[in-house]
Amino acid sequence: MPTKFGVKSSPQSTEKKNSKLFLMTAEALGIPSPKMEYQFLRTRKFRFDFAWLDHKLAVEIEGGVWISGRHTRGHGYISDMEKYNLATKDGWRVLRFTPKQIKELETYEMIKECLSITK
Repeated sequence: MPTKFGVKSSPQSTEKKNSKLFLMTAEALGIPSPKMEYQFLRTRKFRFDFAWLDHKLAVEIEGGVWISGRHTRGHGYISDMEKYNLATKDGWRVLRFTPKQIKELETYEMIKECLSITK
């Protein structure tokens, strides 16, 4: 991803920045700390970006939406569908957000509502 200086950052460093921003914002808004990179099925390597185990609530940050990233190309898209369907079958609720959406208050209000946290 180009920066204003023309230097590309790796998808991993962007993911780390997004994760850190998400965690810091959630904490500042009184949301309990989630498990990170939680493997929700023992039989598969699928992981949630963030998960609140007691509530069976997961948050996924879907990057590369506008640049044909992994989540929007054929194999990645199909893999994500399988992951989310298996999660639903297992009783999980999965909220999916773009990196832009994790900068918006509405995202955290939705998470709070799903976690039954009053304002």
